[in-house]
This record gives sequence, C-alpha cells and structure tokens, in this order.
Amino acid sequence: MSTGFTSQIPKAARGRGARSNATGRYEAQQREGFDDGWTIEDPEPQQLQTTLTAEKAKVIVSRNDSPDVGFSASINPYRGCEHGCIYCYARPAHAYMGLSPGLDFESRLFFKPEAAKLLEKELSKTRYVPELIHIGGNTDPYQPQERKLRVTRGVIEVLLRFRHPFSVITKSALIVRDLDLLAQAAAQNLTRVAISITSLDRKLARSMEPRAATPEKRLDAIRRLTGAGVPVTVMFAPCIPGLNDHEMEAVLERSAEAGASGAGYVALRLPMEIKDLFREWLETDHPDRARRVMSLVRQMRGGKDYDAQWGSRMKGEGPIAALMATRFAAAKKRYGLDQGWGSLDMARFRVPPHAGGQLDLFGE
Repeated sequence: MSTGFTSQIPKAARGRGARSNATGRYEAQQREGFDDGWTIEDPEPQQLQTTLTAEKAKVIVSRNDSPDVGFSASINPYRGCEHGCIYCYARPAHAYMGLSPGLDFESRLFFKPEAAKLLEKELSKTRYVPELIHIGGNTDPYQPQERKLRVTRGVIEVLLRFRHPFSVITKSALIVRDLDLLAQAAAQNLTRVAISITSLDRKLARSMEPRAATPEKRLDAIRRLTGAGVPVTVMFAPCIPGLNDHEMEAVLERSAEAGASGAGYVALRLPMEIKDLFREWLETDHPDRARRVMSLVRQMRGGKDYDAQWGSRMKGEGPIAALMATRFAAAKKRYGLDQGWGSLDMARFRVPPHAGGQLDLFGE
C-alpha cells in the first residue's frame, strides 16, 4: 500500500496534531520530509486533506486477552482518526497499513462500510454467546466522517435489534445524534457510555486534540445523554503530569454536575512512535514545559518514556503515580462518581426472526 516514501509536510499542518510524518516502521526505506533551510516557507500553514478508503473487512468483532483493558470484544468502525489527538495509543497501528503513525494516521482514514452486515452475520451464528461489545476501543467511533458515513450508527442499530449489550467511548459530541438508539438500549440495561475529557482549557484541548469537540460540547453531551437515561462515565485520559494533571478535580466536578455517575483515568502512555511524536509536539506547542513533562513521565515509568508491563502500564508506578491515584480516588468520592455500574443484561439477547436469512439454518 505504501512505497516507503513520505513527502515533505509542513511542521504545523493546519488543524492537525502530529508535527511530522515519518515512514512506518515496517517499510524497507525510512524517509521523512524536513526543512533544510533552502525552501521559502509559506507564511500560512498548509491544509492537509483527509482521504477515505473503504476497507473490506472479513470480521468486525475483534478480541483481546489483555487483563487490564476491561473488555475482550470490541468493534472499531474506523482505522485512523481525524481528531488528531497527539497522544493517541492507536497511532502505531497505522504502520501495519504501510503508513505513518504521524500525519497519515489523522488524514488517511479507513472505514468499514459492511460493519453492520458483518455484525449481523456474527450475532446470528448458533454458536454465538453474547458478551459485552465495546465500540471504539482503538479509534473514535464518532470522529467527523461518521456524520455522513454512519457506520457506527449502523452497528448500534444491529446491536439494539439483537438486544445485545454494548458500551461506547468517544470524545465527540456527535454521539448525541444517536440518542434515540442509546436511550432505547439504556432503558433495557443494554448500554453505557464513556466520554473522554482531558482538559477544560480550550486552548490546550485544541492543541492536543485539534479536531475533537470542545470541552463544553463534551460536557453538554454528558448532560444530554444522562438526561435521556443513558449512564455515563467520564474518562480523564490521558492524565499528563505537568500538563493537564492539575485539572483532574475540575474535570470530575464539572462532569458530575453534568450528570456523570462514574469516572476513570489513564496515565499518559507513549508506546513505539508515540513517544517521538509527543515530544516533538511538546517542544513545538509547549516548549516552556517540555523538559519537565517528559521528566515527570519518566519518573512514572521507571526512568523510561514508557513501560508496557501489564498492571502498571495504565497508571504508572512511583511517587508521582501514587499521588495521581490518591487525588483521583478522593475526587471521585467527593463528587459522587464512585457509584459504580451493575452488569448489563445479557439475558435479553435474541436473534430476531429472519436475521441472517438462510445462514441461520447452518449456524453460519
């Protein structure tokens, strides 16, 4: 899919998170555009166009056995994400497509137009046993292109028809478009939603998550979801020491006021290419804090940029990580976000009449 060549792209492509577009790690030739000082720079940042490619997926439900993820079955309607969050842990996966985890990840997107049909086929198998399906475990299911593609909505329509339990995570206010479906599912104890809010500072949020919804719109999404009876938890993720960690209590307080009933957090994770992309972004957008932030991150990761060890990769280790956990637990209790959720109703699952057609006869 890729020749291994990456064309030169401006350091600050307008509306994008990454500052570079280094070739994916699996390519034979590693190339990256750079400014050698001879090119007359355009005073206006160039705008990088988003491209969409339909992906012919064979299956739609992905499975994992990671003990600290919280779910084993998930659906990701998209590869890549136009939100452009600089810290996104899904970025390295774009290298499998022969593309860069940098700007390619947020501008060269793939979508699964047959997602709903594939899901209906999977759920109609006689051997299928229902379990929670998480929507958006990798990239955001409500990124801007979903407004017209409606892949995620199609998936939820199928899950609702089969009365199948599911959860959704997003940082997009677009989720309220599907409030009609989510409210029906919630009334049957079939769904719960997580909204990610990393900062209440519009300037920081725009820099860190350039095409995601504003903090206020995310709070409004919580308000509208909970008002319709949909249980919502707020995710303060990632929590970045020296950058946004001071906002932890404020984010939880505002989210509780909006109606959230639960909260979670994840410490900043910098696996593979993300560590270089994040450092580059810090030095460009927050040069005054770059060294301190990375120093604090390493203090949480045993002196490294990242430690992938299960059990600690989500929260970190050491005094700084311990303080972060203590503050979060206290704020969660203070604002009534420790109510917890009961299990979703697995007993309601049933294959609707004629779903899957002839395939039902053979358990396909």
